[in-house]
Amino acid sequence: MAERPTIKLKPGAVPRNPQRLRVRATNAPRKAATAAQIPAAAAPATARPKTPQRLHAPPEPPRGPRATGPRPLPPRPAPKPARPAKSERRVLGPAVPATPATPATLQAMLRPRPVNSKPDEGIRLSKVLTERGIASRREADDWIAAGWVRVDGQMAVLGQRVRPEQRIDIDPAARKEQARSVTILLNKPVGYVSGQAEDGYPPAASLVTAANLWADEKRPFHPGHARGLAPAGRLDIDSTGLLVLTQDGRIAKLLIGEHSLVEKEYLVRVAHAFADGVPDSAMQLLRHGLELDGEALKPAKVSWANEDQLRIVLLQGKKRQIRRMCEAVGLQVVGLKRVRIGSVVLGKLPAGQWRYLRDDERF
Repeated sequence: MAERPTIKLKPGAVPRNPQRLRVRATNAPRKAATAAQIPAAAAPATARPKTPQRLHAPPEPPRGPRATGPRPLPPRPAPKPARPAKSERRVLGPAVPATPATPATLQAMLRPRPVNSKPDEGIRLSKVLTERGIASRREADDWIAAGWVRVDGQMAVLGQRVRPEQRIDIDPAARKEQARSVTILLNKPVGYVSGQAEDGYPPAASLVTAANLWADEKRPFHPGHARGLAPAGRLDIDSTGLLVLTQDGRIAKLLIGEHSLVEKEYLVRVAHAFADGVPDSAMQLLRHGLELDGEALKPAKVSWANEDQLRIVLLQGKKRQIRRMCEAVGLQVVGLKRVRIGSVVLGKLPAGQWRYLRDDERF
């Protein structure tokens, strides 16, 4: 066996331990040494039992040899940007008393100025009237359509634009109509419902148009009169006659209020199966003694208008009241027409046409 070369040590150096393994500095991962490569003297006297490795934790990678030499210095942080110089503080002047505004200036400040989409052509006339608080947009359009608005003396038209220097005049009739609620008397035909449209049937208020105005009516029609009309009383879809549509809540309360005492008169054509005619007992029950929905009905006036038509006057108006009353005594209603409400009569008003309630008429 060849002898190992003798290594000369520097003076003062510690002699090498012959039992220590040689370690070569390298970047490659260190291989696990086998039992044959480990000298017996280096092995521990009592080997520790290996700890079982957890299944969910991956094994640690083998560590490389510890690098020798001086550690590199950490990089220096970047220098902070210099702060901007502070701007000079602005000094405000002392408060001065405000100049008192004139009423015209205050009015101009409080009133919102209309936004003009086409400044070269002016502002829409209806928008100007609305912004000035003269009328609503819908009322302004109605007034223009009715010929109650003039611009520089000329009658205005819908969609017209005006400039600030132009003069706008409103007919006094427009003011009167604005403050006045109308009541309309309509001769409702079959096939129209009294209130809102239902089951495909149109409301009676849809008949209030200029084309359906009665020829004998002297008062001109205004589009605003057809808005906000509420029926003051009902007529079912198969009934005809006088129907009141009003914009005045006082009239509606007078006619259909809980304590209303206004009479409603009907002509009712009936059919029956009595051999000897309608008995008097049935007529007495129609006048008084019936109840509907668990409530006793108010007394009614019932008489014969002719051999097959009854005249019935009621003080109340329950849903389908006359038809249900007649069914209770063995009569079948073939036709029903309301001819009077209070002191206002249907008269010669044709079916499907309407007229205004006159100033001299009272329910």
